[in-house]
Amino acid sequence: MGILTTGFVFSSFNQSSVKAQDHSKKGMVGGHTPGYNLLETVGDVLDPISFNSAEEAIIDPMHYLREFNYGRVSTLSDGVVLREFTLIASDNKVKEISPGIFYNVWTFNGTIPGPTLRATEGDLIRINFINNGSKFHTIHTHGIHKAEMDGVFEGIAPGGKFTYEFIAQPFGVFPYHCHIQPLEEHISHGLYGVYIVDPRTPRPPADEMVMVMNGYDTDFDTENNFYTVNGIPYYYMEHPIQIEQDRLVRVYLVNMLEFDPINNFHLHANLYQLYRSGTNLVPDEYTDMVTMSQGERGILEFKYKFPGQYMFHAHKTEFAEKGWMGLFFVKDSKALQSNSDDVNDNNNTTSIVYSQKRSKSNLEEVSK
Repeated sequence: MGILTTGFVFSSFNQSSVKAQDHSKKGMVGGHTPGYNLLETVGDVLDPISFNSAEEAIIDPMHYLREFNYGRVSTLSDGVVLREFTLIASDNKVKEISPGIFYNVWTFNGTIPGPTLRATEGDLIRINFINNGSKFHTIHTHGIHKAEMDGVFEGIAPGGKFTYEFIAQPFGVFPYHCHIQPLEEHISHGLYGVYIVDPRTPRPPADEMVMVMNGYDTDFDTENNFYTVNGIPYYYMEHPIQIEQDRLVRVYLVNMLEFDPINNFHLHANLYQLYRSGTNLVPDEYTDMVTMSQGERGILEFKYKFPGQYMFHAHKTEFAEKGWMGLFFVKDSKALQSNSDDVNDNNNTTSIVYSQKRSKSNLEEVSK
């Protein structure tokens, strides 16, 4: 284990790292309520289902939502569980972040956000970091660890490798991200992900999912043009997240938005138990609205009593109308019990189920 090359570097924004925006066009997009187009914008009109190809999309948000990377697991001679991960940084890819909008993305393992790392409190974490980019990069993981594992001062040069090793502590939900200056450049381009440490006594069973709030500044004026949860604007409006009536849902929510001082999450027609940072087993608040600055996070737990479609979104209207909004589709538990494949045509769910299957098929290879 060692540092091949160290450094503390500063670099400038690449002004040519966005493509396919026609600033002569104006279109109406967004709208806080489906069917109402309220926001006039310069650029291509956003259509969340018209990506050019699966290979060009930055991520498959539906696949990412419930995908947890537990690493390569082994047990050491002293009984400690070792979880070994590999994270590869790149900064030379151009990917589609919204239909027709191509952006120079900086990624861990090829996606924004990077993979969700998961362990249990007390596990030994080993992250094999490879810098395949053209700039210095690091991995800074929130949590408790030694100074030399903090990923702040020891920049890894292009082509370099480093192994981060530490005990998973405390339990909770944490971000990890590159920490090279200028930090706003590395984060705004996408070098971040989520790290979950489970308590030794597991939380109650639930439908678990990860949501990362972020944005994209595609014209380099330090103001975001797009806002998302899990990487693609409006995605969960077109492809609602299916959940079950009366089943516990647990959302690991992390805010990695650059340039804007706050972000938030509002849930319609319901409230959730909020565990700030996920570091306590007793909830801090019962609410339908949480506001976070960059790096803040929490665990949200809730159940829906009634079937139907329900919105969730940023309660900052600009963010919602520029892409940060989605839908939960709550499936009727009685219908599920009678026939798990049943679709309630009266609620127009056939098209929703089809859209999710189509999304899964079309974007199958994105997160591999």
